[in-house]
Amino acid sequence: MMIRISLLAVLLAIVSVGMARAQYPILDMVAQRVIERYQQSTCEQLWEQRGQPKTQREQEVVQMLRNDPQMRADLINRIAAPVANKMFECGLIP
Repeated sequence: MMIRISLLAVLLAIVSVGMARAQYPILDMVAQRVIERYQQSTCEQLWEQRGQPKTQREQEVVQMLRNDPQMRADLINRIAAPVANKMFECGLIP
């Protein structure tokens, strides 16, 4: 839950700052924090968070990422490998 809240807070901060569409300079910091959170979380913590429903704030961030494919692609490109590796180690993905 803490990972989700931290990610959402940082992503909402990015949106409110009004970054340029071409580049997302704060996204480096966001991506690094997400990666660190996944690396520092135990598998048990990740399993517990998996089944929890999304908060209203999380739903808003997901919608924002759906509406901005460039931001979404940039974020995913930065965090995909480390997050996927942790999820694989924890048995969250085959």
